[in-house]
Amino acid sequence: MKTEVYSWRLSSEVKSDLEREARERKVPVSSVLDLAVREWLKKHNADNGDQEAQRRLHSAAADCLGVLARGNPKRSETARAAIRERLRRRNAR
Repeated sequence: MKTEVYSWRLSSEVKSDLEREARERKVPVSSVLDLAVREWLKKHNADNGDQEAQRRLHSAAADCLGVLARGNPKRSETARAAIRERLRRRNAR
């Protein structure tokens, strides 16, 4: 049961669009508004959650990944040894 009231001003164009949508769906304008707001909130919350999760993943990955210095033409051949050496030094701390 809806018990709260919220009011805002909108353009006549938006109001007409809402009323038309409500007529097409054969529901009250309040139902169209309720659905639109719920979908927007759901999407907005999902986006923030995804962005936060991505930030945490990037942060965790940054701790595990390193960058090998440029200038070594045989870097691809020696990468495994260089990474193992870095990990050995890091874990020795």
